[in-house]
Amino acid sequence: MPAQAYTGKECVCQLRRGICDQSCVKGMLETPFYIACLRLSGRKCLVVGGGEIGLEKVEGLLACDGRVTLIAPGARPELARLALEGSIAWERREYESGDLEGAFMAIAATDDTDVNVRVFDDAERRAMLVNVVDVPPLCNFILPAIVRTGPLAIAISTAGASPALAKRMKREIGELFGEQYAELAIMLNDARGWAKATLPTYQDRKEFFESIVNGDPDPVDLLRAGDLDAVRDLITAAQRTHAPA
Repeated sequence: MPAQAYTGKECVCQLRRGICDQSCVKGMLETPFYIACLRLSGRKCLVVGGGEIGLEKVEGLLACDGRVTLIAPGARPELARLALEGSIAWERREYESGDLEGAFMAIAATDDTDVNVRVFDDAERRAMLVNVVDVPPLCNFILPAIVRTGPLAIAISTAGASPALAKRMKREIGELFGEQYAELAIMLNDARGWAKATLPTYQDRKEFFESIVNGDPDPVDLLRAGDLDAVRDLITAAQRTHAPA
């Protein structure tokens, strides 16, 4: 398993306690994380470690169109196939500090504490985004659980306190916000051009979209019933109502 910051083990965080006393992990719960959505298209993203967790991180980066380089002497067959088809670059060797050159972010997912610490230290010196899996103190960003449906993405974070709880919340949120919300988002996006060209102020555009989203009948209920035309009619009616005289 990846290195962990557990009481009694050798300290691997920036506090350098010698033996871990969990003080850094406790501090994570008090950290106000800045939540952002990163555009990874075409950016070099480095994953160090070719095991199951490395595969999970590679797949997540590829889903966001990241340009992934894997550093690992060996890798799971799924990763080998991704390299063979050209979806990722695979350097079949141990990690070297120079691997971070030109990279936007790095994720360390090895079972070697020393390697993980080196990746973190090297990335911090370059002011890069870095995440050491399962060691929150060796991360300057954390990866939330993601519910992704079409253009919608909902992030759930417990600040590293409980990935199991985040997974439960992910399942429940996915059941609550299904395909209909993604369909509505697409339809509203189609109306953005009209709104920008027709409605002169931000407040005007805000009121236009909120009248649809919070309207009666409920557009989500209409989509659940399969009535896309009724939602289109709602949007058209809102355009007539909000268009300047």
